[in-house]
Amino acid sequence: MTHRTASLTRRTNETNVAVTLDLDGTGISRITTGIGFFDHMLAQLARHSRLDLDIHCDGDLDIDDHHTVEDVGITLGQTLAQALGDKAGIARFGHAYAPLDEALARAVVDVSGRPYLVYDVDNPRERIGTFAVEMAEHFWRSLAFNAGLTLHIALLYGRNQHHILEATFKAAARALGAATRRLAGQQDIPSTKGVL
Repeated sequence: MTHRTASLTRRTNETNVAVTLDLDGTGISRITTGIGFFDHMLAQLARHSRLDLDIHCDGDLDIDDHHTVEDVGITLGQTLAQALGDKAGIARFGHAYAPLDEALARAVVDVSGRPYLVYDVDNPRERIGTFAVEMAEHFWRSLAFNAGLTLHIALLYGRNQHHILEATFKAAARALGAATRRLAGQQDIPSTKGVL
């Protein structure tokens, strides 16, 4: 069975992003965005969804990390949508819980073609290293709206900011991996509409 792969680039006056992904990979990642904590989170996304992911971004980090995080989310979402194609044979729905020490996160995804994000995560700090914590929500919104996902991410509890965000990325990764997996023997589009 062929792997579902896609590659896209996005070039603006603010960023230059290149993304390649393989939905049927093993979780290998090569990521350079210039934002250390963001790279760490994207590596978690690849590892725990089991998709292979190459991301390179040169962004205007002399201003802040907003454009880099947003444009990576946009490009990754578009690449994911392209790799999914007509979505025939996928599970469509996925959910997962992920703990990290005192933090526990839940994520639920529907590869529905109906973009929506519910992000219910309390953040006790404004930054982790150079990463503005509020940008995590912006990343997920950019990804969900460009991939056509309905995505719900919630922190059930937690205190350490690093643990909180890492738990949310791991939960979302596991849910996305489950939703995008092919089901054995299935070739239909998982919708009564016949299209997603």
